[in-house]
Amino acid sequence: MMMRKISISIATLCMVVVGLAVPLNLQAQPAAALDGTGPPCASTADTTPGGLAVVLPSQGYHSLNLQALNNVFMSGVAAQINWRDIEPVQGKPDWSKLDGLFAAAASSKKWVQLAIFPGFFSPAWALGGAKTDMFAIPYGPGHGTVTRLPMPWDTVYLNRWFAFVKQLSERYGKSPAFRMIAAAGPTSVSEEMTLPSSAPAIKKWLKDSYTPAKYLGAWQTVFQVYAAAFPNQCVSLAGPGLPILEQGKMDPAARLSAKQEIVDQAMKVFGRRLAIQSNDLHAGKAAVEAPDDTDFINSYSGKIITGFEMRGGSQGPIPSKVMGAAGNPPLALRKSIDKGMAANKAGQHVNYLQIYEGDVLPANMQPVLQYAASLFRQSHP
Repeated sequence: MMMRKISISIATLCMVVVGLAVPLNLQAQPAAALDGTGPPCASTADTTPGGLAVVLPSQGYHSLNLQALNNVFMSGVAAQINWRDIEPVQGKPDWSKLDGLFAAAASSKKWVQLAIFPGFFSPAWALGGAKTDMFAIPYGPGHGTVTRLPMPWDTVYLNRWFAFVKQLSERYGKSPAFRMIAAAGPTSVSEEMTLPSSAPAIKKWLKDSYTPAKYLGAWQTVFQVYAAAFPNQCVSLAGPGLPILEQGKMDPAARLSAKQEIVDQAMKVFGRRLAIQSNDLHAGKAAVEAPDDTDFINSYSGKIITGFEMRGGSQGPIPSKVMGAAGNPPLALRKSIDKGMAANKAGQHVNYLQIYEGDVLPANMQPVLQYAASLFRQSHP
């Protein structure tokens, strides 16, 4: 019964907008090339995001180092940015760092994915008048810090986010280097479809009137807004899924059904422009392990665009252990690459792998990167 209930609730969300204002000029339109650009993302093999991409983490945004874009084994760059670092003042975004990134990407012939983080990392002004609550950041930068998080479905917060998304599309939407944008908004730590989900956090969410319908309704509106705002770009979903089931219940079968339904609904909106990815690729063991979505993501390879982002870098004793080989970063990265590049049952491979900057720059990592690039040439000739 749980599986059927979730399936029906998601399937009926195609037209749900939970009260959000979707501007008329952001109504979804068929993908078409804009003046001055090449064909839309995924219209040909050459425009599909593929190969290795270097991850520029959000912590380094203010002192953005673009050296890794010169690496010959990298095909793209995935830039992680906190919303508050771009638009600290409402309506006055600082594009200077992004302008430099796009110029460097064009010069080095690298494709760009933007992953901009709202949620915990929204500017303070975006939360004024919005419904929020206090949660501990569950992972990543700031892990454990208790801070304000907007309700994922809050219309005040989301409409401010959509206004920023529109500014982003107006400035960079015609850039041929801009290949992919990460869908975000009803998010917390990153662009991933996750929320704080410890037992105390779930109790707080239920008190805050969380329901799967509210959460998924907000995401359906995000799909429509992004489809219209970025007609030339692919749109990626990171960790597609329902982070908290009805009444906080635990049901692996229902969770898998929800993940599949979310991907199906996104495919109806984006078509072949949809990309799904997991941001937790590693071949070792971490102190706290999330569910391994490697097989789920790869099951879609050959049907839609798929990819993996490494859980983190491999440099140092603990990171190298997590990535697969304690004390041996090159081997740790290679093991993680092999895990991500394994073929699915149909013999298909993911389209891209994203590797953190700290593993792209060292000289002793270059043979591993060369090896990874060769795997893409073999699997996507």
